Amino acid sequence: MDLYEHQARDLFREHGIVVPRAEVTDSPKEAREIARRTGGRVVVKAQVKTGGRGKAGGVALASDPAAAELAARRILGMDIKGHTVRKVMLAEPVDIENEYYVSYVLDRAAGRFLAIASAEGGMEIEEVAASRPEAVARVHIDPAEGVTSAKAAEIADAAGLPAQTVDVLVRLWQVLVREDALLVEVNPLVRTPKGQIVALDGKVTLDDNARFRQARWGAEEVEHDDPLEAVAAARGLNYVKLDGEVGIIGNGAGLVMSTLDVVAGCGARPANFLDIGGGASAQVMADGLSVILSDPAVKSVFVNVFGGITACDAVADGIVQALDTVRLTKPLVVRLDGNNAARGRAILDDHAHPLVQQATTMDGAADRAAQLADSV
Repeated sequence: MDLYEHQARDLFREHGIVVPRAEVTDSPKEAREIARRTGGRVVVKAQVKTGGRGKAGGVALASDPAAAELAARRILGMDIKGHTVRKVMLAEPVDIENEYYVSYVLDRAAGRFLAIASAEGGMEIEEVAASRPEAVARVHIDPAEGVTSAKAAEIADAAGLPAQTVDVLVRLWQVLVREDALLVEVNPLVRTPKGQIVALDGKVTLDDNARFRQARWGAEEVEHDDPLEAVAAARGLNYVKLDGEVGIIGNGAGLVMSTLDVVAGCGARPANFLDIGGGASAQVMADGLSVILSDPAVKSVFVNVFGGITACDAVADGIVQALDTVRLTKPLVVRLDGNNAARGRAILDDHAHPLVQQATTMDGAADRAAQLADSV
């Protein structure tokens, strides 16, 4: 679960990290009042769960309350990488002497956390990492040891950060551990002319598996910018809307990700990510098909299932029962493999729905789904 910037900054403040004074609103008129309370001159920042806001025009420096209202009016309602801006944060501006980048992220392959830091933070950090990787330090962290002052000093030294950042690096690690985070990022972390270290921005991703320990995050924090994602979430589906024409249903995140790649390799664009996990009941299938078919961009649907604990005949039964409750309006290509695959295919053959086709390989099914989407 990603947090909004203002929520990440609240966490930083709770853990003793300095952040500029700021308030959040969804009203341009209130933005004027916030600016007045903050001192007149403010930075107006779009609150969306994606990066690149500055380059997209979602960040503006307002010289007075009237300018803050105009900036808020312009930014509210913007689309930034598919995210609609519903709130803006108005923050007190800070004099900057140097900008840095710091983050902690889970390195699943290594089974450890990774500290990433650079003395060249700011909007161009991606370009710095790509063109001059030596300017970005990467230091693995033993989860049993954590980030002590000595470890923080090692990270700061490797990245060329000043000694004043050591305390902040320790506190950011405390944010990650105590808040059950998978990612904690500050870009930029800045030093002011007076030598103060301030977090001007923040990104925090919490572990969904630990949500029972993070009860404070309520409905606002799990808002979905896309209405189909909201519907899917209400039905307990692991669904992400994408900009494509081939709907995707699969069992297992790895298989679904591979399916997206294979469909793209066939010249089509996936319309979504939908992982039904180990449960392919009729209700789950009906809910999944209903959400995908509600997307007007979808031209065909590809169901890709590898039978394991949930056998393919159970999946096929779920599809057949789902088709009794969901009106299938687009061609459906099904690939069943693994446990009881032959029995599952026979069930679909017996049902003989005119819009349902089968393929025995993932490549073949993806190619057929792409062809059908192109022909509609």
